[in-house]
Amino acid sequence: MTKLTNGTLVVVTDSEKALFMINRTDDENPNLEIVRKEEEDNPPDREQTANRRGRVQESHGSGVSAYDETDFHELQKERFAADLADKLYKMAHAGKFERLVLVASPMVLGVMRDEMHQEVTSKIVAEIDKTLTNHPLNEIEKIVSDELAGMSDAA
Repeated sequence: MTKLTNGTLVVVTDSEKALFMINRTDDENPNLEIVRKEEEDNPPDREQTANRRGRVQESHGSGVSAYDETDFHELQKERFAADLADKLYKMAHAGKFERLVLVASPMVLGVMRDEMHQEVTSKIVAEIDKTLTNHPLNEIEKIVSDELAGMSDAA
């Protein structure tokens, strides 16, 4: 049974913002307190690229084609998730939490899973694939609590 026990770290993130919250009560009436907030400015790709795409002359015939352009906006999203996984490792290694609930979109969860150290994954009690970073705190508490209750019912 997955419960939001006292002291559980809840990290709600998307690809540009992360909220680190600690549950200060129990699973019956969660009270999440924001202890850290991180945001990263990630402008659209069109604002991050300045050059035209590279061109290549075909060696046979008269064709010209363009190289695929790097999507810097998407790269930054992946880098943010990887950096977050590293921060969680440092926190886990320093004994800052024993239980972790991750709340993020499936894409962010996927990148984080690839980057997370075993010391962090061993502390994960639940993953919730939702984007809640722009929700008010009381809604986050309710949604996380309801999702965990649903996981317990399904088990």
